[in-house]
Amino acid sequence: MNIPFLGNWRKKRDPARGVALFPDGESDHEGVAELLSECELLRSQAQQAGIELDDSAASLEALDQLLPRWRDDEESLPWLGNDAGLYLGTVIVRSVPGAVWEVWPNGQPVVRLESGREIDVVVSGHEWAASGVPELSQLYAEVAEA
Repeated sequence: MNIPFLGNWRKKRDPARGVALFPDGESDHEGVAELLSECELLRSQAQQAGIELDDSAASLEALDQLLPRWRDDEESLPWLGNDAGLYLGTVIVRSVPGAVWEVWPNGQPVVRLESGREIDVVVSGHEWAASGVPELSQLYAEVAEA
């Protein structure tokens, strides 16, 4: 969708660098997990490539094998990075015992492991989208072993 005035507005501002979430103070891990698992842009790109994102470690491996055509699109790159990080976090939260979404006071969602370690998956998603390193499946493997 091309909306001329919106394109000019975006050019005057920094691109999207993350996601901010401001809960109402109550701990609603299930609701936060549901919201953060949407990842619409990433799911759309994966579907076009014939990859089903089923919230499994195998789907992270499949994403790592995608040709990075999105790197040519400066406008969607930051959004795809957000989605990649949120999807990585979704897979971790759904498959690593004790892992939950935590929201920092600035609204940044991170994954907190049972050990107390917090992982800024959105930053990792941006790095993956921009350069492919570190691989999402590699990050998952490191977290799952911890």
